[in-house]
Amino acid sequence: MRHASYDGVQGCYIEAALDVIADKWKGVILYHLLNEPKRFNELKRTFPELSQRILTRQLRELEDDGVISRKIYPEIPPKVEYSLTDLGKQLEPTLLSLESWGIKYVETMKYSKNIPSEKID
Repeated sequence: MRHASYDGVQGCYIEAALDVIADKWKGVILYHLLNEPKRFNELKRTFPELSQRILTRQLRELEDDGVISRKIYPEIPPKVEYSLTDLGKQLEPTLLSLESWGIKYVETMKYSKNIPSEKID
């Protein structure tokens, strides 16, 4: 949690939720963890434009927020897996809803940019 408390006034619970998932990469990281745990390098390959430093920071913040867990296997080289916690799994309907809205948004924006402006009335 970013703040000491959220009192629920004026959308503070929304602020609390957005504090957890609103960074550029957090939502998509969570989305890719919906079906199965992933190793760090699997996530890194999924997002080649994402630096290792930023991915590490995002994963640590998600872990601190209690929505993902990090499991270290005692082997050489060490194997680390990230998975959703029970609290993180509760984000599934929200993430799938955001995905659905995103699809509609992208399609709408593609369509609206193809129509000459004088015909949009």
